[in-house]
Amino acid sequence: MDSVYEVRTSSSTETRTLASKLAVLLKGGEVIELTSDLGGGKTTFTQGMAAALGYDGEVTSPTFTLSNIYRLTSGLEIHHYDLYRLNEGGVVGDELSEDMGDPVIITVIEWAGAVSANLPADKLRVEIERVGDDHRLIRFLPGGPESARIVEELKQANEK
Repeated sequence: MDSVYEVRTSSSTETRTLASKLAVLLKGGEVIELTSDLGGGKTTFTQGMAAALGYDGEVTSPTFTLSNIYRLTSGLEIHHYDLYRLNEGGVVGDELSEDMGDPVIITVIEWAGAVSANLPADKLRVEIERVGDDHRLIRFLPGGPESARIVEELKQANEK
């Protein structure tokens, strides 16, 4: 099994669709780290995940509020963090530590540098690289056995 899986998308709709394919493989308790440059598609990716899991509200980047919670009809929640403005984890790092591993919470973190030492090894890192105006190269990098299972299942679902 190749541990890194790469997919190219050519629109925000394709990016959301790919994120939705990932989302349906999640059970709760997962940590997803999203990386890209500013405007790279991290929030677009989160929008696709939330929509696929039944959230019909607005999904926005929590740049100024630091976190948003999206309650899903399944009983799961997505806790969406944007730590761009933080130099250190502090209180948000404590809140994040409580969320990670909770079986009803899917933790999605943008700009995780301030808390990277606190993240579990078995997280899924999603790197989004701009390769044109709307084109993205999206890499899925598992950190352990559970995230590797998710990546393998995503690969199979995406190749159908």
